[in-house]
Amino acid sequence: MRRRRFLGVAMGVTVGTLAAPGILARERRAARQSAWDLIVIGAGTAGMPAAIFAAQQGARVLVIEKTPVLGGTLDRSSGQIAASRTVFQQAKGIIDSPDAHFADNMRINGWSSDPALTRLFVDEAPETVNWLAANGYTVLDGDPVKSKGHEPFLTPRYQSGHEAGRSILKAMQAPFDAAVASGKVVVKLETSAVELIQDVGGAVLGVLTESAGASGAPVREEHFGRSVLIATGGCAANPRMFEDLHGTPLTAEVARPSSQGQGLILALGAGGVLRGGEKYTPLYGTLLESDNYPSPSQTSFTHDPARRKPWEIHVNARGERFVREDHPNFEFREHALAAQPGMRFWVVLDSAMFEQAPPFLGRWNAAKLREALDYGNPMFARGDDLATLAFKAGVDPRGLVRTVAAFNGALAAGATDPFGREHRPLPIVKPPFLAVRITGWTVMSFAGIAVDGSLRVQRADGSTIPNLHAAGEALGAGATSGAAYTNGAMVTPALSFGRWLGQRALELGAPAGARSPGSA
Repeated sequence: MRRRRFLGVAMGVTVGTLAAPGILARERRAARQSAWDLIVIGAGTAGMPAAIFAAQQGARVLVIEKTPVLGGTLDRSSGQIAASRTVFQQAKGIIDSPDAHFADNMRINGWSSDPALTRLFVDEAPETVNWLAANGYTVLDGDPVKSKGHEPFLTPRYQSGHEAGRSILKAMQAPFDAAVASGKVVVKLETSAVELIQDVGGAVLGVLTESAGASGAPVREEHFGRSVLIATGGCAANPRMFEDLHGTPLTAEVARPSSQGQGLILALGAGGVLRGGEKYTPLYGTLLESDNYPSPSQTSFTHDPARRKPWEIHVNARGERFVREDHPNFEFREHALAAQPGMRFWVVLDSAMFEQAPPFLGRWNAAKLREALDYGNPMFARGDDLATLAFKAGVDPRGLVRTVAAFNGALAAGATDPFGREHRPLPIVKPPFLAVRITGWTVMSFAGIAVDGSLRVQRADGSTIPNLHAAGEALGAGATSGAAYTNGAMVTPALSFGRWLGQRALELGAPAGARSPGSA
């Protein structure tokens, strides 16, 4: 999509060309008012460590956060992080290295993440995690482990805190508060960054912000500095932008509401480009409330064969099986789902399975399932024969009848399952038959701002925009996780990149001009 058209679609307005006189006026003002060494947009997983470590270097930092609180998505994140050579590995006698971590990451995501960014992430992760530990971060008993669901590492380096993402936020809170108390960091909450200020050559000079004044009327301010870091969330709460960038609907309403993609719009407006949307991979299903996307989720779908072996079969809209239901590799099943119409499938079972199998919908028991069936939950269907079931569920009846016959026939003959499935405790023969619709979903955006190996925002020709960097979910999951949910490859790089940029805050931008304390 062309940059100006995308901006117009994303913002719901027609975007015109900035007037040269306005740019020149701002450039002249910038020469007098470059008060900040670093302006951080977003006080979340990447923004907080950037501010902390920049302040430790003696930099003056302005943090702009559009919500009333710090921490970004850490209030709902699982907070799972991965690193080598950590104090947690040392306590268990685990030998590891950044080289091994890099190789493991690239193996899991099939070399679909950015190698340079992945390399920077694994190199910086050890000191980042050990810094958290030094600030009180502790991990669950038994951690680090090789995996918590997705394709496992070859070496245990994956861990999470006792309060998930909030454990990380708590570890950062004290050093962040100390940086604010020192006067090196100034925070503006409930303040939105609406535009990057640039000179005629495209170099970023500062940020135009908007907040509510005492009367409730919007107040706009210009803040100038040596460099700007976009450390915002992604666009996983903006259905229109998400679909534009990923080519697929945003199905589930689970992301932080503030993840509207404003950082991506800022980068585009400054001449940057976005990438990674083609790497989108859905998580293997959740039970939505409705077809009105994005929809809230009713409950989770238990599909990990290590936790619960499947009794049922999974079919697509054609009534056909498309995956080995008990395949141990999450990524295998997720990529199989991504290729199905609408990224959805139906769990099909008979009454014997319903009565004997362990629950497969989160904490829903048999009584809750019966309630959903009896009161017309739109994701459930029941039929006395397979053709009727298919009609009610919205799948091809002939396909479903053929599929169940093939599954039952192989089981009765003692033959290998057509998909290689091993766990087949019962045939699907006892009416009434049941179907539950499950939909692929995600909590984050895979598309994000294109940066080079030093996190400098790039233009379409590969050149970089002076004084502008990006980190965190604004880079998109595809940058460091690739076309997979690679263990710890979102939260850990966000923390590590923020810390790495903060340590270099005084080197990032052009020399600041005369400083005026009142310019903020």
